[in-house]
Amino acid sequence: MSSTTAGIPVEASGQRVLTQRALADLASVRATSVWVRSGAVRLHVLDYGPADAVPLVVIPGITSPAVTMDFVARELTDLVRPLVLDVRGRGLSDDAPDAGPLHGYDLGAYAADVDAVIERLRLRTAILLGHSMGARIAARAAVCGGGRVAGTVLVDPPMSGPDRPYPTTPATFLAQLDQARRGTDADEVAESWPRWPRREQELRAGWLGSCSRTAIAATHAGFESEAFLPLWEKLTQPTALLFGSESPVVTSADVAEIARANPAHPLVGVEGAGHMVFWDEPGAALNALRNVLQDLVAAAEVAEADAGATTP
Repeated sequence: MSSTTAGIPVEASGQRVLTQRALADLASVRATSVWVRSGAVRLHVLDYGPADAVPLVVIPGITSPAVTMDFVARELTDLVRPLVLDVRGRGLSDDAPDAGPLHGYDLGAYAADVDAVIERLRLRTAILLGHSMGARIAARAAVCGGGRVAGTVLVDPPMSGPDRPYPTTPATFLAQLDQARRGTDADEVAESWPRWPRREQELRAGWLGSCSRTAIAATHAGFESEAFLPLWEKLTQPTALLFGSESPVVTSADVAEIARANPAHPLVGVEGAGHMVFWDEPGAALNALRNVLQDLVAAAEVAEADAGATTP
């Protein structure tokens, strides 16, 4: 049963769907499931190790549970320690407690979850990697998180806001969710995402149903009520922004505006990619990511050494 508040559908947490077959996907993931509390919300994180590497907290997009980022995270363990978050309302993490702005799915609540992961897992400093929604969350956490965030990689952050709609409508997102909940497969996913690797189409089919309808609708409302540029302007940590050269979410005009708003940080285009940068062009996107991570890791190691030197 659902109701509607301020135009956002509200649901019971039991309506999220995750089959045993989908859960079995975790058996092929070379990561350990760990759990973190952020207030009343239990968060699931996939920890890829190694424990002595610079932590990279990975924050996926609006309908991407943590397991769907495995194909990226597992290729980075020689550089960093990826920790991929099931954002609240997705995957194995709890729903928001339906309180506060946007039913607990506003940027402030999301960023507090990232802070909780860094604090509860005792990560002295961390780099944040966010895609789409996750890029907005990473920017907010970096701006508000003080010295705990050593750097950020922001991938195709939504440039929508109060005066600009997001290019994908909420009805489209929710129709795809309904499709997943009734039972979909990789072939049907491929009709919407034909360029994706087959394995990523399979994971999308199995895990999209684990996303909360309220989380998707509220987050989309946030895309059109919360702006990214004011956060970008305040970012002082080492930062890189990756974008798809064919993305409708970060257009060429947006790239020019981003460059003017904070020229201190590099902007890296991934040729041929749309908004789903890693899925559209996996090889090129991963190469671009590794290149920017090398510089951020070096900066994070310096920050970690400085923090250790000042700790009694």
